[in-house]
Amino acid sequence: MTEAVLTATEPRETTRAATRSPGAFAHIWTIAKRELAGYFESPIAYVFIVIFLLLVGFFTFMVAGFFERGEANLEPFFVWLPWLYLFLVPAIGMRMWSEERRLGTLELLLTMPVTPWQAIVGKFLASWLVLGLALLLTFPVVITVSYLGHPDNGVILAGYVGSFLLAGAYLSISSMTSALTRNQVVSFILAVVICLFLVLVGYPPVTNLLVEWVNPWLVQAISAFSVMTHFESIRKGVLDSRDILYFLSVIGFSLFTTSVILRSHRAG
Repeated sequence: MTEAVLTATEPRETTRAATRSPGAFAHIWTIAKRELAGYFESPIAYVFIVIFLLLVGFFTFMVAGFFERGEANLEPFFVWLPWLYLFLVPAIGMRMWSEERRLGTLELLLTMPVTPWQAIVGKFLASWLVLGLALLLTFPVVITVSYLGHPDNGVILAGYVGSFLLAGAYLSISSMTSALTRNQVVSFILAVVICLFLVLVGYPPVTNLLVEWVNPWLVQAISAFSVMTHFESIRKGVLDSRDILYFLSVIGFSLFTTSVILRSHRAG
């Protein structure tokens, strides 16, 4: 009798578990679509993409001397991306939660039939897709270098993967700082400072200077937490699982911290 009851209840539990998962993804995608519509119904996304493309072109071809180098690779392009992202990504992410708090719609959003985690992931994915679109629209640079020579397409692909992950890491930190304050300017400054710290602790000129004052093993341990250390490895064409895991860990930790901050606002 007991076995029959267990057998009868197992399919029900499986069905319930199966129906929960699509519902969660449906909520996340609904919020993501809402955010994407907000970006493209206003000038925000268009202005960001245009500024990003103009700066990428300027630093790649003018500042880095792309044509003077005489090399068929995108090294000048990827070298400047972490520094461009440093200011542009917090600019697109600073309104993520600050705007909700300023308008008083955060409480309304959190009372909807979605969990805070679903709202966080949905908003993050929408902004990440905007950044991915901006990165994808740099394809004329790839066409240019392919026309001028025979680049290593594997290295270029790895560089784009690393750039997308780097943008996601910066964006998740911007999400966290945006949840801290309703002032977008403060959120922007905090995100830039945190991202800059993660860059500098692995930036060669800084680490070379620190080696003269601190034990090399300590400098190496600190630089392992830098986005530059892991991005440089991917940029050279090495898609190491440890580097990918690092970026995913930064994203996961920052989004988890965002959920803790939002829950504290909700409790308060």
